[in-house]
Parts: sequence; C-alpha cells; structure tokens
Amino acid sequence: MDKTKKITAVLAFIVFLLIAGFTLYKWIRFETIDAGSIFFSFLALAYFFNLLNWGHHEGRGKKDELDRHIETQSAKIGYYVLMILSGLILFISEGTGNFNMIDNYPLVIVVGLTFVTVPITEFIYSKKYK
Repeated sequence: MDKTKKITAVLAFIVFLLIAGFTLYKWIRFETIDAGSIFFSFLALAYFFNLLNWGHHEGRGKKDELDRHIETQSAKIGYYVLMILSGLILFISEGTGNFNMIDNYPLVIVVGLTFVTVPITEFIYSKKYK
C-alpha cells in the first residue's frame, strides 16, 4: 500500500472513531441512541476495511483468482454470520425466546429473509448456467 492509501486508511479509521465516539457519548451522556450515527459509523468502518483489504474504498480493481476466492468465501461466511447476528438481535432486543411474544414484526421479517436470500439467489443464478 502506498503512502497516500495509508494516509487515507488512517483518516477513514479516525472518522470511524469520531462517529462511534460521538454516538457513545450521546448514549452515555444523554441516554439517546441516534440511528444515523450508528449507520454512518458502520459505513466508515466498511470504508476502512475495504481500503485495508483491496487498497480501494469500494473494493474494486483488478482481482486475480485468489482475490475472487477470498471474496466468495468471505461472502458465504459473512452471510451466515449476519444470519446468526440478526437472530440474536431479534431475541435480545425483544427479551424473549418465545416467538409468540415478539412484537417487532419488521425485524422478524428481516431474520426470515436471511434464511431465504441465498437459496433464492442461488436458484436464480443457477438458471443462468442451466
């Protein structure tokens, strides 16, 4: 990674720390949670990791066979991690493991969609080759 990209990565991490720190400060000091701050802190963190991994904030550029393999495997693992985390967030935020006591229906739909996203995508994508 050249000097410019290193400086950009450091700046991206500093931006993440500032946004996350401000979010924590507001939560501790004023007991409020700002969804925008949480969203943009994750966006800054994604920008930072794309810079570290690929040298570009969007993760693009010329990729060889190993890079494509890394992307494919990390996408599969990331999908299952996201599935598990969304389920945990549902049950922790609702404070129950009983589906009959859950009132956050949009989050239930999101958790349900995590189970069908890959099978549906694989089905559609496989039609391209069959």
